Amino acid sequence: MNSRSSDIADLFADASGGDRAALARLLSLIERGGDDARTVGQLVFPKTGNGYVVGITGAPGAGKSTLTSALIAHIRSLKQEVSVLAIDPSSPFTGGAILGDRIRMQNHATDKGVFIRSMATRGHLGGLSLAASEAVRLLDAVGSMWTLVETVGVGQIEVEIARNADTVVVVVNPGWGDSVQANKAGLLEIADVFVINKADRPGVDQTRRDLEQMLELSDFTESAWRPTIVSTVGTTGEGADALWNAIEEHRTHTQNDGSLAKRRDQRLRNELRVIIERRLEHRAREICKGDRWEAIQNELLDRTRDPWSAADEMLRGISA
Repeated sequence: MNSRSSDIADLFADASGGDRAALARLLSLIERGGDDARTVGQLVFPKTGNGYVVGITGAPGAGKSTLTSALIAHIRSLKQEVSVLAIDPSSPFTGGAILGDRIRMQNHATDKGVFIRSMATRGHLGGLSLAASEAVRLLDAVGSMWTLVETVGVGQIEVEIARNADTVVVVVNPGWGDSVQANKAGLLEIADVFVINKADRPGVDQTRRDLEQMLELSDFTESAWRPTIVSTVGTTGEGADALWNAIEEHRTHTQNDGSLAKRRDQRLRNELRVIIERRLEHRAREICKGDRWEAIQNELLDRTRDPWSAADEMLRGISA
């Protein structure tokens, strides 16, 4: 083990013993990617599989951060510890919406039973979804039994990250004005629990009927989990207990019928495939430069070589 790997191993040992500064440094290494991130991943992976991950997602403005804060408060009232990853794919720096997440959760900043981290990709090969998976595993490995992963929007990256949770909570508002956006993103298809947040506003009953009708049109087997619908007011904490109960019920159901283990297995299979795809993309970018690349392009433009045979020649660099 080289000195750098030894330093990372020491950080991991410290983080496993409760050192938050060491944990924060390891998360930064994961965000940056590269060899250090891979070293962290190799240390972490054998020690995972004990924690539970809850993904909280929905359209911007749905009140996810406020609701997450209320959920944290409820979890702490049960004397349980919790970690939070606030994911922002739009910014490579800790600013903007990321700081907004922390402001909303500032009541928990001094609570030693709560660990909150904002996260954005800074260079991780494969992007934010893979980096987030590594970060969640790190939290699991150092003893986090509950990890909440909150995303800022409903784009493809957010859906990918939410899909990697054991329970996916999709937050909507009365009036259901974000239904088109959520439908387009595929959020409704991955929800295990629906939350109608800001339930002190008009339109809650209609929104619930709309969701119920949507679920009626879905094809659930007799033993399959049917998504629960919960109403909350994140600003007051109303309904946070009902949301937590729904999460616990989903967890129990999936543990008992074996679907939790299957979901986690499929998640690892998908991650392996994505890693291979991203590494091949990286290799492809590396070979698409230099004198031979320029010559191949010129042959293509001169119509002396077709695109497919030109690609075949360049791809020999990947298989070599």
